[in-house]
Amino acid sequence: MQQRTTVHDLLRRKGRAKWLQLHVDSSAEAAAAMAAGITILSCEPDHTLEPIRAAAPTAFISAGMPHGAVSSPQEAVRLGFEILRRGADAVYCSHSPYFIEAMAREAIPVTGHVGLVPNKAAWTGFRAIGKTPEEAAKVLQDVRDIENAGAACCEVEVVPVRLADYITRNTRMITMGMGCGSACDTQYLFSSDVLGTHAGHYPRHSKKYADFIALEAELQEKRVAAFRAFGEDVESGTYPEARHQVDMNDAAFETFLNLTTGSGR
Repeated sequence: MQQRTTVHDLLRRKGRAKWLQLHVDSSAEAAAAMAAGITILSCEPDHTLEPIRAAAPTAFISAGMPHGAVSSPQEAVRLGFEILRRGADAVYCSHSPYFIEAMAREAIPVTGHVGLVPNKAAWTGFRAIGKTPEEAAKVLQDVRDIENAGAACCEVEVVPVRLADYITRNTRMITMGMGCGSACDTQYLFSSDVLGTHAGHYPRHSKKYADFIALEAELQEKRVAAFRAFGEDVESGTYPEARHQVDMNDAAFETFLNLTTGSGR
């Protein structure tokens, strides 16, 4: 029986393996990822976490700690252990290294985040980060701060490929690359972008492999058509038919009436 992938398994193969990674939103997506051979997943720590774990029992799952959900290192440790207890293998944390260090001291595997960090985009804007020498140096310092705090993994998002490659070769952490070419230890995308499940913005680094918006629209049309046909059948009297219902014979019904009224009438 295949064993659950651990942070130890990933770290000991760093530099010798490249992994696919998906952020998934449901147990169905998690099961599909496993069937496709994708064993590194990320997800939110909401009601989907337990079903995702059940659907992907051997996957390595990094579950996000909502930014701002904790206001002290002690709270981070408490919530980190809770997320692990619910089935995650690592806790994604976009808080400062101060919080990461507290969790790492308690042996909680943590995934940090550098480059374009959406939770901090008010300071940077939604753009590539690290294209200038000064900004690249700042990204590298962020990596070192996260590593020194004890993080096991680091999401590297939308930084230049050469910078992402330098980071990957100069850190012991597993680098989870999104929008960084093929430089990082994992190739990471959101399932919503891969499946085409939304009508919003698709980032430059994404690639849509399916059009679930169109499929869902087709399914919705079929739902409406089926419900309308049901209503029309009821109105016309063609539903229910005899085969859809249960009846009792005359003798049984007559006995029922006698038991109920004593007269049969």
